[in-house]
Amino acid sequence: MILIPAIDLKDGRCVRLRQGLMDQATVFSEEPAQMARHWLDLGAERIHLVDLNGAFAGKPVNEMALREIVQEIDGAIPIQLGGGIRTLEVIERYLDDGVSEVIIGTAAVKNPGFLHEACDAFPGHIMVGLDAKDGKVAVEGWSKLTGHEVVDLARRFQDYGVEAVIYTDIGRDGMLMGVNVEATVALARALTIPVIASGGLQGLDDVRALCQVQDEGITGVITGRAIYEGTLDFAKANVLARSWPEGQ
Repeated sequence: MILIPAIDLKDGRCVRLRQGLMDQATVFSEEPAQMARHWLDLGAERIHLVDLNGAFAGKPVNEMALREIVQEIDGAIPIQLGGGIRTLEVIERYLDDGVSEVIIGTAAVKNPGFLHEACDAFPGHIMVGLDAKDGKVAVEGWSKLTGHEVVDLARRFQDYGVEAVIYTDIGRDGMLMGVNVEATVALARALTIPVIASGGLQGLDDVRALCQVQDEGITGVITGRAIYEGTLDFAKANVLARSWPEGQ
């Protein structure tokens, strides 16, 4: 399993939100590209980017910061990006910019046909982000809950050809309350494609808990606030995750 550092972009800066609330943003860096370099130097094997402004605007907003990050990383590791991706043209532009995979969230739920088209047009480059609270999927920057069950949507999207599902428990995201391992495992068991856990990672115990169930199909976990506030030592946790079970 791999540990994936998150860089959330708001107004060109690296921030973290609490439960997806834009007015609950903590700025951790004015130079996101240098932050990406920092995680790469510490052994990151993948970077998770989110255009937070884009998620609310429904279109790219932080593309300049994204390009600076891509230039800094220079192809050393894959970059996955979500937030405000609503058209095939935007996907193509991001892939041309150097992003490895794009993550479709709100648009996948509100317009499944678009997700299907994206998977057909860009095979191998589409992930889906399912953000949920109490098993129900949320959209539009987590501002609206739908009646859709996570597992039902994930199965449908798997059939479309998505590469992986990123599952976020929005009740825990940015709260350092621990990952919802039970819900993540339940989703992974229902699918044959990989699941990447997200939301609430706090410390090494969470990493160990996910490593213990990685054979269910959980291939990675995204970490944000924990590595920025220091409750998780990224380098140490990364070694643990990559060497499990020998490193436990």
